[in-house]
Amino acid sequence: MKTLIKNVYVVMPDGTTPLTNIMLDGQNIAAIGDVPDTFRPGKVIDGKNHLAVPGFVNAHTHTSMTLLRSYADDMALMDWLNDMIWPAEAKMNEEDIYWGAMLALVEMVRSGTTTFADMYGPYMNLVAEATLDTGIRGVLSRGIIGVAPDGDKKLQENVELYKEFHGSGDGRLTVMFGPHAPYTCPPEFLQQVAKTAQSLGAGIHIHMHETRTEVEDSLKQYGKRPFAWVAETGLFDCDHVLAAHCVHLDDNDIAIMKKYKINVAHNPGSNMKLASGVCPVPRLLKEGIVMALGTDGASSNNNLDMLEEVNLAAMLHKVNEYDPLAVPAFEALKMGTEYGAKAVGIDKLGRLEAGCKADITLFNMNSPAWFPRNNLVSLLVYAANSGSVDTVICNGKVIMENNEIKTVDEERICYEAQRCAERLLKK
Repeated sequence: MKTLIKNVYVVMPDGTTPLTNIMLDGQNIAAIGDVPDTFRPGKVIDGKNHLAVPGFVNAHTHTSMTLLRSYADDMALMDWLNDMIWPAEAKMNEEDIYWGAMLALVEMVRSGTTTFADMYGPYMNLVAEATLDTGIRGVLSRGIIGVAPDGDKKLQENVELYKEFHGSGDGRLTVMFGPHAPYTCPPEFLQQVAKTAQSLGAGIHIHMHETRTEVEDSLKQYGKRPFAWVAETGLFDCDHVLAAHCVHLDDNDIAIMKKYKINVAHNPGSNMKLASGVCPVPRLLKEGIVMALGTDGASSNNNLDMLEEVNLAAMLHKVNEYDPLAVPAFEALKMGTEYGAKAVGIDKLGRLEAGCKADITLFNMNSPAWFPRNNLVSLLVYAANSGSVDTVICNGKVIMENNEIKTVDEERICYEAQRCAERLLKK
């Protein structure tokens, strides 16, 4: 079906925001500009006083962790994981995974996200089903903990996930392999993951250098920093590597990242809340490394609001570098859109231009935060919030319009998620 979004301000790839029209043909953007007489849309969306932005790409999250939101806060990462999160996750059943994912997906749609990269535990097939039900894009990986007694089983579950869902949903689903982290996956196991992923042509999604302790422990155990010894396993030779966090880096780490063209998912909100440190984003951008943004899970953020991450990315690095130019507003926005698409390995995504995928978020600018309209990109990044999102389109399909989600029953999802959380976290 052809769709016309008329009289809308559009964030173009060069950062300008002209008042124009967007023409969609099926899953793609057909054109931006004047509407020819030959373009006859089946649906027309009035874009008056709206800003069109590429749908946000959440490059690192754990969707079903929504059930653990506000369950364990104000803790150090390893205490948080070992004492609270992993014991609770061990009790999760199929219902928990599905409804937790559905809650996350509704939250993401409401805040303008059209693509997310997820790494989680068992029943990832249900996260895939939830993604198909909701209508957005998912880049899914089965979180694999190699030191677990059933590490090989987890790896096989990732293989099965790939074979069943990779490319499904009109291409909306991508499957990567998810070795959790160097501190949970020994070298021999990562070699096995690398060979398996390479045999399928699949990418890798892994946590790297999230905390100072992780690096220090690696030096004690292996005599090398994680990036150095993981490179020796062949994991970085895989088709595509997405490394979450990358907070504590030295020159050699960065050289390895450049050599293997490793993409980074920066998680400012989660890193700040867990006091993990500050990723050297300005330097990595200058080095030509693809820098995306992620929310991490809702248990360490505690929301899945990508516009908030865009704002934090712009603000955090200014104060950390004592440089107001460290990450400008438009660069931060591209981290949440165009760079995010590159980081998760999806072509023709994250930009509003002819030939790109029709993944579009419309912000309603009829509220005080959007006045005066001196610079719409600046208003979006520094003044607005995701409450202004009122229409979301993914793959050419309208997922939410006028604040109403069209694909799933939001009220039931909230009810079921609350029910699951009450059973799961019952003391």
